[in-house]
Amino acid sequence: MRIINFLSQYTTDKISPEKTSRREAFRQFGNWSRKAAAFALPLGISAIPRKISAQTTGDTAVSALQLALTLEYLENEFYVKALDSGVLPPGQPERVFMQISKHESAHVDFLYAGLENADLAPVQKPNFDFTAGGAFDPFNDTGVGSDTAYVQMLALAQAFEDTGVRAYKGQAANLMGSAFLTAALQIHSVEARHASEIRRMRGLKGWITGNMRGDGMPEATQAVYNGEENTMQGGVDVTSLNSGTPFSFESATEAYDEPLSGDDATAIAGLFIMA
Repeated sequence: MRIINFLSQYTTDKISPEKTSRREAFRQFGNWSRKAAAFALPLGISAIPRKISAQTTGDTAVSALQLALTLEYLENEFYVKALDSGVLPPGQPERVFMQISKHESAHVDFLYAGLENADLAPVQKPNFDFTAGGAFDPFNDTGVGSDTAYVQMLALAQAFEDTGVRAYKGQAANLMGSAFLTAALQIHSVEARHASEIRRMRGLKGWITGNMRGDGMPEATQAVYNGEENTMQGGVDVTSLNSGTPFSFESATEAYDEPLSGDDATAIAGLFIMA
């Protein structure tokens, strides 16, 4: 009943971006997601007694959660800046970014609250440099073409989302036996939907083929896709399956996403973290 009463306070009319400025709309969405996280927690992480949660969350699980929170910080700030930049075309692109931004804000709040509830100190938000030291300029039109900044913005969004999907997958084993595994898997599937949507906005397939980063992706993002060319699953070469008619390399790699190690995910995120 509490959640129904809560949702009734936030109708579409109250949060519609068409009826307010971008900045004000995002402020409203941020407030909404924080309150939504507070209502959701009693049904999940916060329902676990603090002592039990802290005792059963090992070092590897803590590291996995801190990495997840850092990546969510990065994605959340990226979409905030994108929405406030004036670079996004109105209409569908802006609506998609607004929706993804709401999700990322909710993920940050949820992970932060979950760590605190387990008597763990959440990692603090780093200072991000989305130019990666001057390699990109996604929030300012450069004059080289009217869509240059937008093209770079979409390319970075794809890299961040694809990184998030693979990173959550890579940390699943470290969360086994902890109270956080289910929540992490729930976030992982949403990140995968984000990645597919962004890739389609760029005119690409919704899934990754081999280790190809896609047309227009900067070489600096190649680390996000390394390893995706794997065709061995469970000790079986999947290109040899399908009743004697082998799958193509493209189909075999598209059908399976590969995990990303914590070190690799950290290195990718580090490109956008100010020292």
